[in-house]
Amino acid sequence: MLEEALEHLVRGIVEHPDDVRVKARRIRGGRVLEVRVHPDDLGKVIGRSGRTAKALRTVIGALSGGRHVRVDLLDLHEVR
Repeated sequence: MLEEALEHLVRGIVEHPDDVRVKARRIRGGRVLEVRVHPDDLGKVIGRSGRTAKALRTVIGALSGGRHVRVDLLDLHEVR
């Protein structure tokens, strides 16, 4: 559910919504949601002084029900 909510929010922000990918991974003590966007959209998703990224993390944190969830923002071509 968190992946779909995050993907929906990010698609509403970017200019290339078809390039948005959200992948969930389990880590010790929680989960990581990797958001991959078109390189031209990375600045929009991060926002001025990181405000948009912080807002996205706040919403996902509220939806997670107290479980630890980390949101990582990457461009499509970044290797991890």
